[in-house]
Amino acid sequence: MKKYDVLVIGGGLVGCASAYYLAKRGANVLLAEKNDINSLASGQNAGSLHFQLEHRLMEQGDALTKQFSRIIPLNCLAAELWRNLEDELGESVDVVMKGGFMVAMNNDEVTLLKKKYALEHNHGMDTQLLTAEEARQIAPYLSKKIQAAAYFPQEGHANPRLVTPAYARAAIKQGVRIQSHCEVLQLNKNAHKWRVSLKIDHSGHREDIEANMVLNAAGAWAGHCALLAAIHLPVSPQALTMSVTESTHTFMPHLLQRAGAKLSMKQVSAGNILIGGGWPARFRYKQGHPDLTQRPTIIMENVFQNLGLAAELVPVVEQLHLLRCWTGIVGVIEDQLPLLGEVPGFPGYYVATGGSGFTLGPAYANLISELMITGATDHDISLYNPGRFGHLNSPEEAI
Repeated sequence: MKKYDVLVIGGGLVGCASAYYLAKRGANVLLAEKNDINSLASGQNAGSLHFQLEHRLMEQGDALTKQFSRIIPLNCLAAELWRNLEDELGESVDVVMKGGFMVAMNNDEVTLLKKKYALEHNHGMDTQLLTAEEARQIAPYLSKKIQAAAYFPQEGHANPRLVTPAYARAAIKQGVRIQSHCEVLQLNKNAHKWRVSLKIDHSGHREDIEANMVLNAAGAWAGHCALLAAIHLPVSPQALTMSVTESTHTFMPHLLQRAGAKLSMKQVSAGNILIGGGWPARFRYKQGHPDLTQRPTIIMENVFQNLGLAAELVPVVEQLHLLRCWTGIVGVIEDQLPLLGEVPGFPGYYVATGGSGFTLGPAYANLISELMITGATDHDISLYNPGRFGHLNSPEEAI
């Protein structure tokens, strides 16, 4: 039976990055991915690097917004990691960090923006609050309807089709075994080890391995994977829609978001405008349950509303043709914060998922690898500990 220090479940950004950082710290790692590396959420998202507080974290009232603002130091750490990522990996992944705006289009959004700005400054984030005129001096393509904007100079975007494969290649160089088309069938605790049964390839070939620790980095599938160890995690799959326009001249170097609406925009190197912001898609159902093996279907009314917001903020977009839309599935945690840490009562079982999985992926991976190898982290991650959902689990359930 092959023995590993760590089994990583999930070959998305968090899984591949964690495998890399774990191996860099000296661990012998096996990464198991049921499909292809980067084939799901990590490769299907729009690639935003948004470190300001998101719209979804500000729409739940002042008390919850203040609670969510405690994630800002993690956002700042992620910004630092992205800024140095291409040097770390030794190859380009199209990281562009030329700044980002969160724009207010009405009085209510201005109020929201000011509250967000105050919270970010309280946590040491160097956001700039700009008048409409000041914002348009930096970004003249913005609509004359804007009333104010918050600007953070380190925001931007990266290419989701390149980032995870680059981490995977770096992990392999560090000695990680990456096994795609590999499904975890059984996961049992035996003394201080985890005994794992794997099904490799479509042939049904089985392999049993032993690991000192397990890291669940399965994203939207993390809840399902946790059940193999009799662990309950409140991870809900959510289907989202993204759109892209035809290519046009380069004019928009910044990431754009709106303070009071579901909208994100950026222009990639080929000239296309990517438009998203969290608009739902529709799951396909099988036997009364969402079928996560199939791509969700597009809700055209949501696409129209999303594009309408984009054209209102950047008028030139109204003249562009829509090239295509696509959908993806992400994992959302009940309280909107990530799950990051060891599951209490289940020694050696760790999880890293939820939140803004692409933006914060390198930070999750860096921190969870530090925790797993050293037992602690320099950056306080107690807010994200899975123990806050301890009422869902009983250690006696562990096998």
